[in-house]
Formats: sequence, structure tokens, C-alpha cells
Amino acid sequence: MRSSCVLLTALVALAAYYIYIPLPSSVSDPWKLMLLDATFRSAQQVSNLIHYLGLSHHLLALNFIIVSFGKKSAWSSARVKVTDTDFDGVEVRVFEGPPKPEEPLKRSVVYIHGGGWALASAKIRYYDELCTAMAEELNAVIVSIEYRLVPKVYFPEQIHDVVRATKYFLQPEVLHKYSVDPGRVGISGDSAGGNLAAALGQQFNQDTNLKNKLKVQALIYPVLQALDFNTPSYQQNMNTPILPRYVMVKYWVDYFNGNYDFVQAMIVNNHTSLDVDEASALRARLNWTSLLPTSITKNYKPVMQTTGNSRIVQEIPQLLDARSAPLIADQDVLQHLPKTYILTCEHDVLRDDGIMYAKRLESAGVEVTLDHFEDGFHGCMIFTSWPTNFSVGIRTRNSYIKWLDQNL
Repeated sequence: MRSSCVLLTALVALAAYYIYIPLPSSVSDPWKLMLLDATFRSAQQVSNLIHYLGLSHHLLALNFIIVSFGKKSAWSSARVKVTDTDFDGVEVRVFEGPPKPEEPLKRSVVYIHGGGWALASAKIRYYDELCTAMAEELNAVIVSIEYRLVPKVYFPEQIHDVVRATKYFLQPEVLHKYSVDPGRVGISGDSAGGNLAAALGQQFNQDTNLKNKLKVQALIYPVLQALDFNTPSYQQNMNTPILPRYVMVKYWVDYFNGNYDFVQAMIVNNHTSLDVDEASALRARLNWTSLLPTSITKNYKPVMQTTGNSRIVQEIPQLLDARSAPLIADQDVLQHLPKTYILTCEHDVLRDDGIMYAKRLESAGVEVTLDHFEDGFHGCMIFTSWPTNFSVGIRTRNSYIKWLDQNL
């Protein structure tokens, strides 16, 4: 009996040691976040073991775990019709909300899910619940795109998928089929989906052949650049769940099918050092000492290496491509972009990407709403139902839908 108690105590202590990580007191529901992070880390370790044994690519294994525990069929309710179909060969899940009696045509949002360009799905519970809520509360048609993921495809194929699906949807006959007002269509996405939404917005803005333009874009804690992994938010939140800096850099390398040997060098900005000529013209567009307010920069210092590793951008030139990094786009590309909503979270390495993009858009004359949550963390907006219900998740989702309701 005594040995059993000792063993149980030891197991509890080990579990507590594995789960506990120091978190700022201001983050929402810290113990729940620790449990969520521990669950995700466990899934990552299992997928890494599967990869090591040669059974599957670690990202395929990890996404299999995520989708297996969260996949949801296209189930319609009394108020929202849900169907799976494809738009020009790209899988989509369409959510048709109830019409307003006084409005024969509905508004619409094309939504792009997050997951580091490699994980998650439009068909998992988190995104199904989000899009259902949007369709019902906005009386709208929500098109959630099931774009192809790493490692089956790499940049820029994810962009091609969302562009192809959205262009198909914007055809007059398709909009008519779903009773959508062509003047009230927006694009939105979270995290890597926010990256793809921003890239799509910039591409559509320059497409003179596109008759139906987007009315708004709503970007939720978007990832927007890969030049500087030492912005104040990257420094402040380098070990913060559920997206530590090291993990984000690896997602970038995976997106470009690059070499993992470059990860450590990229973390200290060796890929954009002063001797890397390819990056020199882009630094001014990413000068966070001028783009961020002092309340954000605090006492953080820029990390600018004098000499670095020019091989990185030579082998992965996509790092400096504005299609992958919308924050570094030319100023004339940013002009005439639609009204924009950007949601950022304090405890997120990507916080400053969103804030800097808001600043650059404002400088280009775009109307921008920057919605910042002091207790938010990366990914929080999809965590609104038990057992992963966070107070900040509910508040961010409500604020996001409220903005869409008022502006779309």
C-alpha cells in the first residue's frame, strides 16, 4: 500500500512538472492554458516519434491526431445549412445562415483556417463551430476553405488554392446560387490563415480583371513576415504557449520545404544580417522601432547581425517574397486595400506583425481597426467551448463578429 502511494505521488509530481510552465499573471485562464499546451506538446512528441521510426512525416502524423479527435461532419441545424462541396477543385465547407426578411441577399465571408500551413482543417470542431456562429449571427454565407497542407504541397500552392476557390465563389452565377450580395463579401483568416487572407487581399487588389472586389478583410493574429524573429513580441513571448518562437520558425521552414539546419540561425536573424544584400531594401518596411508605439517596444532592442548566413535566403528566397510576407509589400500595393480589422494578442509572438501591418495600412490610407487583447494568447479565438473554453476566446470571437456585423 505504501509503495502504491509513493508511486502515485511520484506520477502526480511528474505530471505537474510536465504540465506546469511559468505564465504571466495577465494571461487568460493560465492553468487551462497549461493543460492545453501540455496536450499539444504530447501530440507533437508522439508525431516526432512516429517520424523517427520512419512510419510517417511528423506533420502528417500530428495533423492526423488533431483531425481524428476533432473532425466534425457537415451537420446542418434548424438555422444554419452546412454542406461540403468544392469550388474549382478546392474543397470547401459552406455555412448558409438564415436570411433577414428585409434583405433578400446575404453578406458573406470567405474564411481560411490557421495551423502553420500544415495543420488543422475546415472540418474540425473548432472551425465548424466558429463558422456556424458567424453564419447564424451575421445572417451570412460563410465559405471555409479546405486548402492543401504541408507536406503534401508547399508555398505558394496554399495561396493558389484560396485564390482559386475565392475567384470561383465571386462569379455572378455562384453568388446568385447562394443569394449573396456581390458588394458585401469579405475575406478573413486566423494565424497562417490570416497570412493567406492578407496575401489574397493584396493579389485581388491588383487584379484589374476582378469585377467583384472584397468589401473588408479581417485578420486574426496573422503571421505576416519572416525577416525578423526578434521583434518585441518575439522576444517577450519566445517560450509562450501555444506558439513558441522556435515552433513558428520551423513552420516557416516547413512552408518553404527548407532545411531545418537553418532554424537556429534564423532565430537570431542571421538570414537578414547587414551583409545579406537581398534583405537590405526591405528593412525599412519592417523597422519596428518606428512602426511600434513605445508601450510595445519598452526596453527591447533590435537584433541586427553584422554578418550572417547569406546561404539561407539564397536557398529559401521565398522568405523575402511579399506573397509569403504581406507586411513587406510595396506601399502602392497596400493602397486601396479594403477596410481592415486586425486582432492581436499580448501573449503571442505574432502580436507585432499585426500591429506593424495596421500601421503600414494606415500610412497607405486604409481604414483600420486594431483590436488588441491584453490577456489573449495565440489561437485563443477558436477556444470557446468545453473543455477548451477560455474567457478571452469568447470575448475575441464576440468582438470579431461584432465588427463584421457593423462593417460588412
